[in-house]
Amino acid sequence: QVQLVESGGGSVQAGGSLRLSCAPSGDIYCRNEAAWYRQAPGKGREFVSRIAPDDSTEYADSVKGRFTISQDNIANTVYLQMNSLKPEDTAMYHCSRRCRPPGASTEYDYWGQGTQVTVS
Repeated sequence: QVQLVESGGGSVQAGGSLRLSCAPSGDIYCRNEAAWYRQAPGKGREFVSRIAPDDSTEYADSVKGRFTISQDNIANTVYLQMNSLKPEDTAMYHCSRRCRPPGASTEYDYWGQGTQVTVS
């Protein structure tokens, strides 16, 4: 089974920064691409950012210029650097990656449990 683990969330004041990480637990193959989504209480899931195997990136308009997605292929980890945080960035942040379970020949999309970001 594959588990994606997000970390780095927390509580910060407006204007502060956080860096989120997303990595599979264990020695699991995941593609060098990923996406971050967020969900605020009472709202639907919102796309935040995406990174492709060639490191090209895409951002939601609401975070453009403040957030930066990156990946460390050796560490098999994807990051989301969040600067100039605003109260409206408060949400549970989830990463999504395509990975191959141990012993399997097929890849699947996986979601992490999320890491909470609270901006006051």
